Amino acid sequence: MERQVDAVVWDIGRVLVHWSIRALYDTLIPDPAQRDWFLAHVITEAWHLQHDTGVPLDAMIEERVAAFPQYRALIEAYRSRWLETLPGPIAENLALIRRLAARGVPQFAITNFGVDTWAMFRPTFPILDLLDDIVVSGVERLVKPDPAIFALAARRFGHAPDRMIFIDDNVANIAAAQALGWQVFHFTGDALALEVELTRLGAL
Repeated sequence: MERQVDAVVWDIGRVLVHWSIRALYDTLIPDPAQRDWFLAHVITEAWHLQHDTGVPLDAMIEERVAAFPQYRALIEAYRSRWLETLPGPIAENLALIRRLAARGVPQFAITNFGVDTWAMFRPTFPILDLLDDIVVSGVERLVKPDPAIFALAARRFGHAPDRMIFIDDNVANIAAAQALGWQVFHFTGDALALEVELTRLGAL
């Protein structure tokens, strides 16, 4: 089958590895109502997003402790135990990475990740060694779905957008890439559907 894409570009969080702030605080806050309030008002995904833009984790923790001093220990746990927000890999997609690598298909990633958490996470996930390059939002200070991060990635990866397939769980990121001419796949947890699409495109 003629290959219709030259490269596969992965998101990382919720595509290659599960990510859930709740996974950490399930172990730290036994009361469900208190835990839900804490995750809705103190440590939230919206708050975490600033880390992906390049804000240091220490500064974020300091700000939260100042705002919610009664939760100091729980807030500081987000820094010291952050890896517990990653409960495990998405094994089926890691298997796809290995199969693509065996076929010599170039692979890359564009990920919204802060500098500090990336430094924690990257050594724990050696399969990323099979990727040729990774664009990290916190390093570049560009965050998906900003079109600029996709333009940067296309320059770095050295392939035309319409010859790459970008895989992401976030529909806004998918829409942004598609508007720039990338081939896309919205990953909703169905690794088999992704395998079928990669096969249709001749990558597998």
